[in-house]
Amino acid sequence: MKSCDDISLQLLVEKNVVAPEVLDSVKDTLSPDQTYLEGLISAGYTTESQVQELLADEFSLPLIDLKEINAKQVTFDGFDRKMALERELLLFDVTGSTAKAAIHNPLMVDQLDDLAVSLGLDLQPCLCTKRALLNAIDRLLPEESETFKPLYQEIAESQAPSASSTSSPISSGTDEGAIVQYVHLIIKEALKRGASDIHLEPLEERFRIRFRVDGVLQETENPPKRLQPAIISRIKLMSQMSIAEKRLPQDGRIQMDIQDRLVDFRVSSVPSAHGETIVMRVLDKESLQLGFKELGLLEDDCDQLEKLISQPDGIILVTGPTGSGKSTTLYSCLNFLNKPHRKIITVEDPVEYQLSGINQVQVRNEIGMTFSAGLRAMLRQAPNIIMVGEIRDLETVEIAINASLTGHLVFSTLHTNDAPSAVSRLRDLGVEPFLISTSVRAIMAQRLVRRVCAECSEPVTPDPVDLATIDADIPSSETASWREGQGCPACRGTGFRGRIGIFEIMNITSEMESLIYSGCSLAQILSLALEQGMRTMRQDGLRKAMNGQTTLSEVLAVTTN
Repeated sequence: MKSCDDISLQLLVEKNVVAPEVLDSVKDTLSPDQTYLEGLISAGYTTESQVQELLADEFSLPLIDLKEINAKQVTFDGFDRKMALERELLLFDVTGSTAKAAIHNPLMVDQLDDLAVSLGLDLQPCLCTKRALLNAIDRLLPEESETFKPLYQEIAESQAPSASSTSSPISSGTDEGAIVQYVHLIIKEALKRGASDIHLEPLEERFRIRFRVDGVLQETENPPKRLQPAIISRIKLMSQMSIAEKRLPQDGRIQMDIQDRLVDFRVSSVPSAHGETIVMRVLDKESLQLGFKELGLLEDDCDQLEKLISQPDGIILVTGPTGSGKSTTLYSCLNFLNKPHRKIITVEDPVEYQLSGINQVQVRNEIGMTFSAGLRAMLRQAPNIIMVGEIRDLETVEIAINASLTGHLVFSTLHTNDAPSAVSRLRDLGVEPFLISTSVRAIMAQRLVRRVCAECSEPVTPDPVDLATIDADIPSSETASWREGQGCPACRGTGFRGRIGIFEIMNITSEMESLIYSGCSLAQILSLALEQGMRTMRQDGLRKAMNGQTTLSEVLAVTTN
């Protein structure tokens, strides 16, 4: 009897996807534990998805995209993670006496009969790749869910009979030890997933917990709504906030030793309609040690940036929206310049990371230590390099300009959509054009895009609609290497793992200085920048999509024409 792999190979040859002689050439490259089919896929002659399409057509089975399935669709009695892994299938969409069964091997259809009888269901098979199936099981039936259930039960059993107690939310009939354990587990799970933020959000009928991973929010198993006050109070205590104050926003910090790793969190509490919402920002000190290539800068941009920040004076601006990686880029620049013969001072709000060898000043508006006040004081400390966390007003930018004109190299950030718009933003703040042209050396705009997962990426042909949207020259297929992640346990089924930056660097040349001095329009600045060789963020993203680092859809999602 033929195996599923045998049938797949036969179909690939019959449908002219793979030439017969290719099988012989692949044979010599196989590792001891690799099948012919796996060898063809790893060599790029076909993909898992293509094989499943052929099998689906041969066996008249519908294909299913398991990425569209959510946890509620697989929640019913008699089916759990253990059964899913043992039988290599996923049951979902139970409606009355019927359910759908996702399988990766069409020859398993006959085996579904026994399961259908034992569950009392009419099972309708549909086909997916094995990788997609295993990933969906990990995502929808995770092992960690078994960790929280006993903990919820322990907390429930410790609940006092009376819910009208006026004591502290943590001690009012709730097992404090269990709450402490729960909060610790949530933080561990966030770090395990590589989350940048933990969001605890009170809604009308539930208490939602979400992690931001690679810029995208992922919902995790939610605790019972009744535990909301105790969990929020525990986090506020850990971050040294007042648990009695629930009407005003509060900020705090937490430092924890988790699995031999010292982790800092910046915590924000804001009152909402259904209770206080908490956001815990994970401060990853390891990201500060990134070189320019690790940030995502390609070799030519690395060389250009190194030359720009090695100048003795002037202003270097980094622009982009909140969460676009501006601070990480600035810290990487400071690390590059941090040498014993240089004095570097920063003024930040807040000081999130402690940098070795750099003097950092915390903004405290309530006592008059504003950006401008801190910047004035810094100049009396005889620094070589200054970093201002953000330019927010005319006073701050004027002091920064004066510092740059008196021999200091100044780094700062602005919130603008692209590099040329920074000039307009400075003019809007009230800066004279001649001061902008003489002080600013370069402006770099950036965004973050998700990186294709290296574990499960496969060659793909980009969507013609997406290609038509890109207003840049598309190279021939021989020079481009478009890739997409298919989803695997390493990336939790997303196809992405980590993020990289896409950039546009506008160098203020003598021609650009003259143009800015004349009070020109934004369109004129952009036109000259492009004429002088500036690549837009979209064009830079296209380069990274073509070499398989990210996808075309990611680039289109975060950039504009």
